[in-house]
Amino acid sequence: MTVTTQSDTRTHSLRGASTGAGRPRTGPPGRHDSRRPGGPRTAPASAGRLRASPPAPHDWFAEQLLLTLSGRRPVHALLGHALPAAYDRLVELAPQAPLRPTASGAGRRAPAPAVRHCGLCRPRPDVIEAFARIASGERLRALAFRLERGVDARWRCAALDIGPSSPVW
Repeated sequence: MTVTTQSDTRTHSLRGASTGAGRPRTGPPGRHDSRRPGGPRTAPASAGRLRASPPAPHDWFAEQLLLTLSGRRPVHALLGHALPAAYDRLVELAPQAPLRPTASGAGRRAPAPAVRHCGLCRPRPDVIEAFARIASGERLRALAFRLERGVDARWRCAALDIGPSSPVW
């Protein structure tokens, strides 16, 4: 059953099936504002579309090497990600934890080291020679490493070197 009044030219259904605007009526009778649930709708953003792309190999390795050389991750975490010579170098350096935070005096805790910048050079398509600047408070260290892509298309650390342990200045 529909009712039409002379002052309002829209047709209203007594059962709430439709308004004159072509949308199904979802609000209580007599509600005419544009707020939800009867107002304009927007689709929620899909979680799949917001997913970040995976980091570049040199960025990922710089972060993993930092975690290992600062003592926050065991060296065997990189066992499948390093070639034998590089893994031996990691085993040699890891107990010293050369990138661990240094005490800043007066019992204050030093900030955790972080990768500030990571750059690269590609001498060949399957080789990346990378460097990273590691900051821990006011101190800045250097980390250099070489990545090689294997026949299985996985990147592995082939060599690494860390800057001098004592301050240069």
